[in-house]
Amino acid sequence: MVPHFPGANPRKRGSIKRDDSIGAAAVPVQRSARQRLRGSPHRQTVIAACCVVLSMSAGALAVVPSAQADPPDPAAKKKQLDSQINESRADLKESTDQVAQSVAAYNQAETQYKAVQIRYAVAQGKLAAAKAADQVAAGKLREAEAALQTAIADVDDGELAIYKQRRLAGRAAQSAFQQQNSLVGLSIVLQGASPADVANGIQVQRNVFGIQSNTITRLNDAQAQLANKRAKLVAAEKAVSAQRAEAAQTVKDVTALTLQVAADKAEAARLAQAKLTTYQAAQRDKNADLAQYNSLVAERNRVQRILVARAKAEREAAARRKAARQKAEREKARKEHRPPRSIPDDPPDNSSGLSYPINTYITSPFGMRFHPILHIWKLHDGTDFGAGCGTPIHAAASGRVTDKYYNGGYGNRLFVSHGVIDGSSITTVYNHLSKYNVHVGQRVKKGQVIGYVGTTGYSTGCHLHFMVYQDGNVVNPMKWL
Repeated sequence: MVPHFPGANPRKRGSIKRDDSIGAAAVPVQRSARQRLRGSPHRQTVIAACCVVLSMSAGALAVVPSAQADPPDPAAKKKQLDSQINESRADLKESTDQVAQSVAAYNQAETQYKAVQIRYAVAQGKLAAAKAADQVAAGKLREAEAALQTAIADVDDGELAIYKQRRLAGRAAQSAFQQQNSLVGLSIVLQGASPADVANGIQVQRNVFGIQSNTITRLNDAQAQLANKRAKLVAAEKAVSAQRAEAAQTVKDVTALTLQVAADKAEAARLAQAKLTTYQAAQRDKNADLAQYNSLVAERNRVQRILVARAKAEREAAARRKAARQKAEREKARKEHRPPRSIPDDPPDNSSGLSYPINTYITSPFGMRFHPILHIWKLHDGTDFGAGCGTPIHAAASGRVTDKYYNGGYGNRLFVSHGVIDGSSITTVYNHLSKYNVHVGQRVKKGQVIGYVGTTGYSTGCHLHFMVYQDGNVVNPMKWL
């Protein structure tokens, strides 16, 4: 007997029944889960689209290494890039965006942390330079103050020298005044001095006048030196004032930079913690996303096993029916005394193949994808058609509804078996439905409305994920459309 698969767990029959009409039982659970994710403090609005696919068959898994090892043909680079751009946009329909948001939040925190580290290092450098400048300014100030003290002492010495020279000059002037009258020569003559004495007296008088002249010259020199020393004193005072201002500014700079370094250090510590938090959130979301994907793979493989067995059973049943017809034909031919005629296979139910389930645009084609965040190859196991929630979905061909149930990844699913088409057993699957319009066991005609577009399960937007199983193996739907 061919096994049946009403959802994943027979114990969930209650929820599956409620899904038969509108799929309401499963939708709130999925929506609230996404709302909790989107309400997470780690979510940030920025980011790169990530491709999270719904399923992968055992045969597809076997081709992953060759897909990795075989890079795109350079000659078709532009065409592939255009295709990748369209697929990246469509991939948003195939995954919750929490992984991408969490990774973006982590990357932003890391960028901010690096910026603060650079600013912190620059501030430390400026602080070290300011401290060095402060030491230089302090040295210059000490030198200027020492020069000022020397200038003050020089001025004091100069003023004392001027005082002494003025006293000497005063006495010389007084002596000159007393000796430079007309009575001096007369006194020498009246005293009866000899001519030699007179000559000596005149020489003495000349010496006195020379001493007086030298004293006045030294006085003038001392005054000039004093003026020079006072000018140096003024310059030294200005230098001291400038060095004090420079030293005060460096102290101010050192203080400000010290505060800046402390603030940057605290900010770096805060951002480091934020980065750790966002990293942990990103890892959790990546692990959850990977776990969800693995569950999709498990679901697809489970369905594949069932459909492979079903296709085998259908072929065996068809073979038995043909064998029975052949036996009947041989018996009839024996009775009619003629050779038996050739017996054809069962006539196909759908000689014209499959048609589009929705007359709309394709948002994401079938094929292998390399996930930019999880860094694994994934199979997008169907063709996505973009359409608003509630859009009618039509049977791609005539057939019988074999299964319908809710799955956490695919949402509300509907299976229609179309029998043998072109020698292969074909089953179409419609995913993420918001509502069913048929029941299990019902015969449907090609083009009949069987359900409505939704966004149930692992989906972030209204669309139809359309799948085709050929002899139990998932294949590209476009091969049959």
